[in-house]
Amino acid sequence: MIQTLQQISTIADMRVHIQEARRQGKKIGIVPTMGFLHDGHMSLAKAAREKCDLVVMSIFVNPLQFGPNEDFERYPRDIERDRELAQSGGVDLLFTPEVTEMYPKPILTNISVSNVTELLCGKSRPGHFDGVATVVTKLFQIVQPDFAFFGQKDAQQVAVVTQMVFDLSMPVQIVPCPIIREADGLAMSSRNVYLSQEERSEALVLSRSLKQAEAWLAEGVALPEIQKRMIEMISAMPLASIEYVEVLRYPDLVPVEQPIPGESIIVALAVRFGKTRLIDNLITYV
Repeated sequence: MIQTLQQISTIADMRVHIQEARRQGKKIGIVPTMGFLHDGHMSLAKAAREKCDLVVMSIFVNPLQFGPNEDFERYPRDIERDRELAQSGGVDLLFTPEVTEMYPKPILTNISVSNVTELLCGKSRPGHFDGVATVVTKLFQIVQPDFAFFGQKDAQQVAVVTQMVFDLSMPVQIVPCPIIREADGLAMSSRNVYLSQEERSEALVLSRSLKQAEAWLAEGVALPEIQKRMIEMISAMPLASIEYVEVLRYPDLVPVEQPIPGESIIVALAVRFGKTRLIDNLITYV
């Protein structure tokens, strides 16, 4: 049976619903998003539906996590379409606050997580993960979820939020969910709509290089050599501009040259095709 979706735009109204859910003893799950929903987001909603009595999805393009030259203003938005998808995905409460609702005054409090934010996207996007940690903390305060569902495509974000929850003893369990891919292998992303046909075709090298990296890991190829081969493979695409290709221990994101058997390794990359920045990763045990 499809749930009846309620759209809520104020913190006060959300708290009324949460208090009633708590009074009824319901397990609450949150799926934080920036909207322009796709099947990746819907997989998170499905995971939340299976685990929780009340599913809250937030749609909020958070200005704190965008740098001055990034795509905050042009980030794709389509709230009508998002509401239909959330309804069909079994979401109970759709939280769609305006920026003025979340930040009625200039925010003076900043949540900053060290170490796991200093490589990968954190290196090239200073302040990004402070913005993520701050808005996620605020959402957790508003919704008071028992579970929070995040896509593993942004594995560094998962690591940051998990560390923050552990360090601050937040009463919420972080549930990482697998990357959802298009039929051609491209990781689903709201930013994929920016890609031209030629850029999209070339972007398929990202998933191909990760699949190849998995094979090289199984063959015992040294990690620095895997990184080198991936860079060569991606650089062969004329439109590709590599921001990083890294092989790190996960989830602490520590550089490692020779992994210990049983360790979790992430092969992570960020590459621009034209003006569009794409990320992807592979997490595996060695």
